[in-house]
Amino acid sequence: MTAEVVNLRQFKKKQARAEKEKQAEQNRISFGRTKSEKQLTTALNEKAERSHQQGRIEKSDDDK
Repeated sequence: MTAEVVNLRQFKKKQARAEKEKQAEQNRISFGRTKSEKQLTTALNEKAERSHQQGRIEKSDDDK
């Protein structure tokens, strides 16, 4: 019933490395895109916004 001895300094370093790797993976997903991929995403977002705006019904002051 003896517990495993752990070096806290090494444990903290291992934990910090894991956290940095997790952040790096998120950054790769967010920022690791080519210029054409970014432009495609922007174009699709703008198209969706225009389509959404076209479906709006404008209320006039007489309708209140």
